[in-house]
Amino acid sequence: MVVDTLDNLEKYASLNPLFAQAIAYLKSTDLSVLEVGKTVLNNDLVVNVQQTAPKTKEQAKLETHRLFIDIQIPLSGVEVMGYTAAKDCKPADAPYNAEKDITFFEGLADDYITVKQGMFAIFFPQDGHAPGITPAGVKKIVVKVKA
Repeated sequence: MVVDTLDNLEKYASLNPLFAQAIAYLKSTDLSVLEVGKTVLNNDLVVNVQQTAPKTKEQAKLETHRLFIDIQIPLSGVEVMGYTAAKDCKPADAPYNAEKDITFFEGLADDYITVKQGMFAIFFPQDGHAPGITPAGVKKIVVKVKA
């Protein structure tokens, strides 16, 4: 997991061959005017603009992805994101969903971090994360990058 400010995003381009393309898109786009929906840059790089509903820590489910890395960027408000190493996540009744590349887990996250406007979080396949914790909901971008 990585958490930092958008001013430093380019410093992470070397972590994945597709990060440079994702960063170029994010830097060249007025993120504040993007509408909710999905933009497919290519099969390995997808930008999702989401509007989340209010959610408590108890309602936020830990999740992991096998095939994609998430770059999550709140555009409005403040979002709290839970974190637990995937190896420490407790399996839920729901198995891995290959179509949506997601596995859900039981219980609360081990740690929580506040991600404000102007910041981002990167979650790799080994990172269990519980995003979207906010009292009012948040507009956000989730860039899905092939791992």
